[in-house]
Amino acid sequence: MRRRLQMLFQRKFKVILLFLLLLALLMHLVMDLALPTALRPCGCNAKAPKASGVPSGSPVVVGPKKLSLRILQDFSGSNASLEKSSQPQGAGLHAKAGDLGVRHQHGEGNAGRTQGSKLVALFEHPLYNIPIPEVTEKDKLFVVNPMEKFSLHSSGSDEWVSSSKAETLLPTGKTAYDTYPAWLKFHVGINRYELYPRRDPLMPTLLRDLATQRIVSSVQKSGGTQLKLIMTFPNYGQALFKPMKQTRDQETSIDFFYFSDFERHNAEIAAFHLDRILDFRRIPPVSGRLVNITKEIRDITTDKKLAKTFFISPAGNVCFYGECSYYCSTEHALCGKPDQLEGSMAALLPDKTLAKRRSWRSPWRRSYHKSKKAEWELNPNYCAQVRETPPYDRGHRLLDLIDMTVLDFLMGNMDRHHYETFEKFGNDTFLLHLDNGRGFGTHSRDELSILAPLQQCCSIKKSTYLRLQLLATQPYRLSDLLREALATDPLAPILAEPHLQALDRRLGKVLAAVGHCLARVAHPDEVLVDDVGPRV
Repeated sequence: MRRRLQMLFQRKFKVILLFLLLLALLMHLVMDLALPTALRPCGCNAKAPKASGVPSGSPVVVGPKKLSLRILQDFSGSNASLEKSSQPQGAGLHAKAGDLGVRHQHGEGNAGRTQGSKLVALFEHPLYNIPIPEVTEKDKLFVVNPMEKFSLHSSGSDEWVSSSKAETLLPTGKTAYDTYPAWLKFHVGINRYELYPRRDPLMPTLLRDLATQRIVSSVQKSGGTQLKLIMTFPNYGQALFKPMKQTRDQETSIDFFYFSDFERHNAEIAAFHLDRILDFRRIPPVSGRLVNITKEIRDITTDKKLAKTFFISPAGNVCFYGECSYYCSTEHALCGKPDQLEGSMAALLPDKTLAKRRSWRSPWRRSYHKSKKAEWELNPNYCAQVRETPPYDRGHRLLDLIDMTVLDFLMGNMDRHHYETFEKFGNDTFLLHLDNGRGFGTHSRDELSILAPLQQCCSIKKSTYLRLQLLATQPYRLSDLLREALATDPLAPILAEPHLQALDRRLGKVLAAVGHCLARVAHPDEVLVDDVGPRV
């Protein structure tokens, strides 16, 4: 009896064991079927290129797309603005942007980032790959001595020294240019045709420097109607700092005159990216930054007039107001939270003693008077007069000014009284689109008078018109492109959503203005000045 019980127990144990093994096998099959395809171990990757006709060892993603992605990786991150948090600015997200720039240089990065990026697709479009003329020595703003080097002090400080103190030998494979800081490379790269190239590998580094470089000096910029500071970095680079005066969702009052409007830091940031999306590339690089008023302005300034204006508000915040024509008083003081202040940091152009710039009064300058009107507002045939006046009587100066008009209308900027050019290049060069702080003040109103140069002259570059048409299509919607570009800035979000939506509405009005001109002529060439030829 005892032996029979043992045999019965052994049989039951074997059945239970077999059942457990079957259950485990069934669970394994279920998990394998439920696992996403992308995560399953597969030996098909090595065979895929041959099957698709791509040589073995080649990346599956097409090369140019991958390259364009890396160029734009500095436009793919985000950061919390001061409106969300009053914490000091951290280096984490800046380091991330920097890492993306390094990946671009070394050919690394995640090719999957190209999926869904409208910016990548835009910059791969033929309209954004029209070559500029060959740049000769006379077309460069600076002719650089190839032996002039910069080097860091052996002590490990951040200061740069001239070639007379630098090591005479460079590391293998390095050139003197490789020793230059990013701001100097930016200056050296300026030429007759562009402020910076379309695919500029330097841009991520330059934007990161503007947002993270240690500030060693802060002084007030002379002139101007509102407070601006010149900030200097350890590598001798400088930036123009415009502090935050309005929150993102504030609109300029309808009762404000254009010449008494605030200058907005976020408008400077958005203008740089919009100018790049339009393929003008005539605004120096701009990045947002959180500045510590105490450590990065008050404690290091040598400007005595500025130093006298600091105070502590009843709420315990550090404030200052400086000296200027508008809004420089205790009532309009700039206050931190408690000492953190948002602002825009714009890379400065080369000093005028090294690269002279000429300032030109805009023919469509407003009267800057509360009741008087400018001549162009009274004379519908004003453009005929402009066309006969140098420098608008030859070359592409008038067309460049109309490009600037399009940019200003999209931003809602009525404050374009002057513009500048590099004197070395004479009339045959681009216009600098500087001082854009009064843009993006309203989103519910469109100021059609900004388009007066386009409406009165009925001329526009064919390349500009074709790009505007492209930006009005669903795959390249202008608001989506600018939203994506601004998402990487340390102070993102830069613009409130209504401002982005207003861009699409205003773009439609620009195209309608061109359409009205085209309807009045016998041939489109009378309106669209061909600057692209048969290449597109």
